[in-house]
Amino acid sequence: MSQLVETPTREDNCLDLVITNNVDLFSNINVKEQLGNSDHNMVTFEINSKKHIHKGHAKIYNFKKANFIKIKEALNVIDWQKLFHGKNTEDKWNIFKLTLEKYTSQYIPLVNKYKRNRLKPMWLSRKVTKEMKNKKKAFKAFKFDKSEASYKAYRAANKACKNAIRWAKLDNEKEIAKESKTNPKRFFRYINSKKPKSENVGSLKSESGLLLTEDQDKAEILNDYFSSVFIKEKPITGDMKFINKNLLIQSDWLTQDKVLHKLNNVNVNKAPGPDGIHPRVLRELCVEICKPLFLIFQDSFLSGIVPEDWRKADVVPIFKKGLKFVPGNYRPVSLTSVAGKVFEGLLRDNIQEFIGRYNVIGKNQHGFMKHRSCQTNLITFYEEVSRSIDQGVAVDVIYLDFAKAFDTVPHKRLLLKLRKNGLDENTCSWIENWLKDRVQRVVINGTFSRWTPVVSGVPQGSVIGPILFNLFINDLELGIESHVSVFADDTKLGKVIQCEQDVTSLQRDLDRLGDWALKWQMRFNQDKCKVMHFGVKNTQAIYTLNGTELGKSKQEKDLGIIIDFKLSNNVQCQTAAAKASKVLACIKRGVHSRDENIILPLYKSMVRPHLEYAVQFWAPVLKKDIISLEKVQRRATKLIRGMEGLSYEERLTSLNLFSLEKRRLRGDLITLYKYIRAIINHCLITYSLTGLYRTRGHPFRLEERKFSLKHRKGYFTVRTIKLWNSLPVEVVGSESVQTFKKRLDDFLQTQNIK
Repeated sequence: MSQLVETPTREDNCLDLVITNNVDLFSNINVKEQLGNSDHNMVTFEINSKKHIHKGHAKIYNFKKANFIKIKEALNVIDWQKLFHGKNTEDKWNIFKLTLEKYTSQYIPLVNKYKRNRLKPMWLSRKVTKEMKNKKKAFKAFKFDKSEASYKAYRAANKACKNAIRWAKLDNEKEIAKESKTNPKRFFRYINSKKPKSENVGSLKSESGLLLTEDQDKAEILNDYFSSVFIKEKPITGDMKFINKNLLIQSDWLTQDKVLHKLNNVNVNKAPGPDGIHPRVLRELCVEICKPLFLIFQDSFLSGIVPEDWRKADVVPIFKKGLKFVPGNYRPVSLTSVAGKVFEGLLRDNIQEFIGRYNVIGKNQHGFMKHRSCQTNLITFYEEVSRSIDQGVAVDVIYLDFAKAFDTVPHKRLLLKLRKNGLDENTCSWIENWLKDRVQRVVINGTFSRWTPVVSGVPQGSVIGPILFNLFINDLELGIESHVSVFADDTKLGKVIQCEQDVTSLQRDLDRLGDWALKWQMRFNQDKCKVMHFGVKNTQAIYTLNGTELGKSKQEKDLGIIIDFKLSNNVQCQTAAAKASKVLACIKRGVHSRDENIILPLYKSMVRPHLEYAVQFWAPVLKKDIISLEKVQRRATKLIRGMEGLSYEERLTSLNLFSLEKRRLRGDLITLYKYIRAIINHCLITYSLTGLYRTRGHPFRLEERKFSLKHRKGYFTVRTIKLWNSLPVEVVGSESVQTFKKRLDDFLQTQNIK
């Protein structure tokens, strides 16, 4: 190995090194002026390799110069009924698309997506540019004569440049804060710029070990990988067939007004699909295009014909974890036609209404379901685990993981289950055509792979994909004796173990799940399926899945929350505090302003979510954990200008904030209100009224639950009852969640509940 830097990089010391095993790879190694706030000199060098030049061929609409008035005038004179007369669904869609393209290309100019001036910082003023040039000039003079005078001149120029940059950034952030109420778009654009961005796909390694650097090659290898996970569906056997219920009969779910409402609520920040129709165009022209789209949607649903554009997807690879050069460490997210997704949204709403009306989806499924979430999944499932451990009884929990679940759903079997669950024939026929002859391609930096057939799965990124997946695995728990809890494809199986028969019963359930997966062509990822043994008297039984012994685990991440075999939340508290502290440190370094209008929204949107995700489940019990979480908010409030000399309580009052402890208390009571009012409804979470109505109490008082261990005392279903019983009747008697929140906030402002 050789070290190539020969000039001092900090005073008289050479501290910044370039080490290589190939000296011919580097050239033009120079030590230049200091960069930013660093006291080290900058080292520059050239790598002798082929330079990849991004051609920047991708074009985007310049909406700042769009003339939507002209487009509206042109669209308003079109007789869509006459234009569509005698045409099929595909022809109607193409007529609409070409008409829209004609006027958008005429009245909305295009701009290069990768224009260089987009890289210019908002704070880079003429004064800063001048100081940067002076700094560079002074450094060259110092390098030339090495005199004390030139060194002092360089230090002075460097200091002046740093100050100019700092003040320019401060002035820019002050201006943004000042305009935050009148120009919220600019403010949130700045806030979003501080959030971590998903990186572009770097070099990828092929199976032969070849390193791929060109976008085209990377797109092709990812496309090959994504399509390799698709399955070939086996013939349907007689035992799979069901009697079709045909319950979904709705005549008013698709109307022109509902189409208009969906168009008016399109997210303009989403990317367009392969048809190139931008969501901003659809929303700006929602009134003018709602009628032709309604006619297309209506014809598509009644005929069961889905336009070809709606069955195409541009796939964006999203890095998961592991080595970034391994294609298998990326997951596909499909960008599909926005107009097609508008129709999907209408159809999804109708299916969800049907599911709610007939209770089609079981209560153990918490994913993509109204009033259910990761938090309700965790609280509900671990209630029995927590109670059993407190009673000295052992519990075994099996964590199951499906391999590529969304990508491997077999289409014919899915349609069979849709009909079995009662969806009407028009809906099933439309979904069947929507799944048929789908194609996808991978896109990287505007470069596309070839089109590849999609022969299985529901597209990740589609609107109805999640609800179709829920309907597909809805019968997973049929015949299972143990407690099953599901969030999309994340499945847990739990059982109280008091004798050998309980172990046998849990193993029998695992065998049933293995048979279910085999029958419906789903595959478990055996390496990620684990068993965790809870309770001091646990016999540590061995379980198998499809003949393979399951590995044992003392700690698992369940829906993003760390669970250990003692059901302690200590590690989760430490992890949450550490993540939040890292983000806060990034804000402190990256944001120069200390204005309340800048720091507070950044804290609320980027830091606090790490401290409060599903916190009603893992709320800290130990004082040290409570303090470690609160410390993050203490530091955040101290960052704000004018708060330095105030106590923490004074800062909270001035900023109109609750402490994190009080916010958790507030969240506990809101969640409990939802359980009591059956907004969150699950048979395993039940409460009993005391029947006692004293002078200082209320008629909604709950019986307090007994406990032996500290972890049970701090569990949601136990710790919240005393707090609930202490509330005044006007709060607990609220008619709605919103009213309850308002009255609770008013009450908490004046009370110090612990």
